[in-house]
Amino acid sequence: MSRSQLTRTGILRMALGGAADPLLPAEGAGGRRVPFVLRALRIALVVSLYWFVSITMVFLNKYLLDSPSLRLDAPLFVTFFQCAVTAALCLGLSLGAACGPCTALPNLRLDPKVSRSVLPLSVVFIGMVTSNNLCLKHVGVAFYNVGRSLTTVFNVLLSYLLLKQTTSLYALLACGIIIGGFWLGVDQEGAEGTLSWTGIIFGILASLCVSLNAIYTKKVLPVVDGSIWHLTFYNNVNACVLFLPLMMITGEFHTLYHFDKLGNPSFWGMMTLGGVFGFAIGYVTGLQIKFTSPLTHNVSGTAKACAQTVLAVVYFEETKSLLWWTSNLMVLGGSFAYTWVKGLEMRKAQEDPNLKSSEKNETGV
Repeated sequence: MSRSQLTRTGILRMALGGAADPLLPAEGAGGRRVPFVLRALRIALVVSLYWFVSITMVFLNKYLLDSPSLRLDAPLFVTFFQCAVTAALCLGLSLGAACGPCTALPNLRLDPKVSRSVLPLSVVFIGMVTSNNLCLKHVGVAFYNVGRSLTTVFNVLLSYLLLKQTTSLYALLACGIIIGGFWLGVDQEGAEGTLSWTGIIFGILASLCVSLNAIYTKKVLPVVDGSIWHLTFYNNVNACVLFLPLMMITGEFHTLYHFDKLGNPSFWGMMTLGGVFGFAIGYVTGLQIKFTSPLTHNVSGTAKACAQTVLAVVYFEETKSLLWWTSNLMVLGGSFAYTWVKGLEMRKAQEDPNLKSSEKNETGV
């Protein structure tokens, strides 16, 4: 969600690849088996924490981006500030670890050469977080999940165009369900008079940038020796620098100068809280993957999106048609089906590593 996608992608990569995150606790230390009840309670706590942080962050960003009481039309500044908070937290935690007994976190120092090497990813990252926030600004929280639902479709498309990787027929059918749900949702938003084509366009761009971000992250990771901690720091520092001319071009400095709550401590408290939640979502995502599995994490994310939609409809006192709810169920169902199919394919590949490529591609497109 929003500006934390890079951190989540990195932690997922570490979970799949076996690399350790210095902030995540080791499970089953000393080889001792954790009792079932304790393990179940811990999983429930971690999943609940993920849901709370993720849903709260979306509602908080909606307030900062499009609140009638706040009246701040500066989405780039909101995103810039959240990137600055993330960079500051990375640096602060690293310095704190260096001064204390904890040595797990790496030392952070800004190397201009590394920063330039990370720059292509930072450009994609800016497109991703900005498009996400602009989509949220122009659409309701209830429709936000559907508006950005094409990420899976772009993953499949870019995997074929850039990586020459084929996709099974069942996975393509799941993508078809997602596309159908997306267009049905757009149609129903139009029928209810709440459709924002600006929000739809930014939602599509956000989906594309999320997919590109995953690809560029894989390419850039060797530059920082595979350290997600370093990559997150450099990426957010680069983003802060690149946002400044963009804010100048769009006139947001002028908007901020005339903003009547610029000296209000509660405003800055909400802004800082948004940045902290943006940083925290990466950590709790890593926790959820560690104590469950990547597949369970994706299922949990799908269920969380459903709960988020229901909460938004109730909180904003909206009335939605049956077809509108159907579009959401199609998107969520298609996403769940795709996750399930890919999980089965990965398990089959692990069990039968000698599977011939010709057999794999028989139902591939």
